[in-house]
Amino acid sequence: MSDAVKVGFVPFSAAARGILVAFCDDQLKLGAATRKALGAAAETVKRAAAANQFKGKSGAILDILAPEGIKVERLIVIGTGKAADLKEKDFLKFGGAVAGKLNAGSGSMTVIAELPNAAMAAGQAAAIATGIRLRAYKFDRYKTKKKDGEDGTLRADVSIAVDDVAAARKAYAPEASVVDGVNLARELVNEPPNVLYPEEFARRAGQLRKLGVSVEVLDVKAMTKLGMGALLGVAQGSARPGRTVIMRWNGGKKSEAPVAFVGKGVCFDTGGISIKSAGGMEDMKGDMGGAACVVGLMHALAARKARVNAVGAIGLVENMPDGNAQRPGDIVTSMSGQTIEIINTDAEGRLVLADVLWYVAKKFKPKFMVDLATLTGAIMVALGTDHAGMFSNNDELAERLAKVGLETGEKVWRMPLGPEYDKQIDSQFADMKNTGGRNGGSITAAQFLQRFVDGTPWAHLDIAGTAMGAPKTEINQSWGSGYGVRLLERLVSDYYEARK
Repeated sequence: MSDAVKVGFVPFSAAARGILVAFCDDQLKLGAATRKALGAAAETVKRAAAANQFKGKSGAILDILAPEGIKVERLIVIGTGKAADLKEKDFLKFGGAVAGKLNAGSGSMTVIAELPNAAMAAGQAAAIATGIRLRAYKFDRYKTKKKDGEDGTLRADVSIAVDDVAAARKAYAPEASVVDGVNLARELVNEPPNVLYPEEFARRAGQLRKLGVSVEVLDVKAMTKLGMGALLGVAQGSARPGRTVIMRWNGGKKSEAPVAFVGKGVCFDTGGISIKSAGGMEDMKGDMGGAACVVGLMHALAARKARVNAVGAIGLVENMPDGNAQRPGDIVTSMSGQTIEIINTDAEGRLVLADVLWYVAKKFKPKFMVDLATLTGAIMVALGTDHAGMFSNNDELAERLAKVGLETGEKVWRMPLGPEYDKQIDSQFADMKNTGGRNGGSITAAQFLQRFVDGTPWAHLDIAGTAMGAPKTEINQSWGSGYGVRLLERLVSDYYEARK
């Protein structure tokens, strides 16, 4: 993975190196340790702030080159705004702002983790470290040359000066594992489809075994034996066979039922016989963003030794239009025994999920299931790219997801489900159709999936607008965002904390 920015913690007394970063409030007030580190340069800050009309608003940045009175290359002051307005996720954004000021190439930086009235708490310093690493991620492994003005790879050594080094390291340790999971998910989404196809994706998921995750790969023979006709119908048009990967992390009590996460893994989606238009089809390499999230989440849980039992399941296919491809009008039999009339072969993700959801529900009987899928363009019409669409048959699960979405900044918005939508996917030839038409497209897709959860508490996240190509943020500059890893890791943590 592209992660060449190293972050560590040092005491306030450590000498500053390279670039120095400090924080001030909306009154330009600096903390005691910050003033001591700046020395005479504190006056430089005042003059530069006046000249640049810098008011210390939250996220505002004052950048001073070769500051007088201190032996550093640059002095960067980041505004925190009013102390009463600070929120947990602000520190993540401050970390992103810090990383945004790193120059390409090698360098060093010292960040003084202090607010005007007190040292930052260990968790706040850890959030800054997390934000730095999330923002610094870059996928450029296939670039052999850099154009003039194009940013190169960062290779920075960042020291975060804190009041209590041991406490900061302890707070950051689990967060570091989550960052690794997010960046793994980003890496998978960013890979080109000629490199990351179902067999290769399954191989990479298998690397989680090094962390103690049990990984089982179901090939075509195994899926045929299980009766996964819906998934195999999608895969049959590709020269590259489909796979289902089951990942298990057993960190909880042996007798305790797991929580489960299911991801759509269409490694490339042409639309099949119902072929997509050529414009923008290259983005369909990211149609496996749900599966990427599940792999990243399982990495995070295992790396931080989470005391939970979790199942991650991903269905991996390519949707291609060769002579053996599935046709509109075909009828397939899913693992559940329910039959599905194929109306549009580009409504393929729900077919993949149908069999994997049923398999997980029946085999593992989880406490709850969450599936993630870049499922419909309709959800982007409804919600844009700021929220994922959330559909659920369980109010408690939906409320928990909404809560942790606000906490992490990976927001969700609940959409309706109801029997009124069933008539749109009823078929005169089979038990159901795989699409209900244009109106309410994301809703009827979720209504379809609900038929395969066997009554398990379940939520479906339509991440078509958030997993790839979403607007860049303070903590993500990558085309593949890794959306969902932090959201679901927090969901798991909160769920088990509430049941202690």
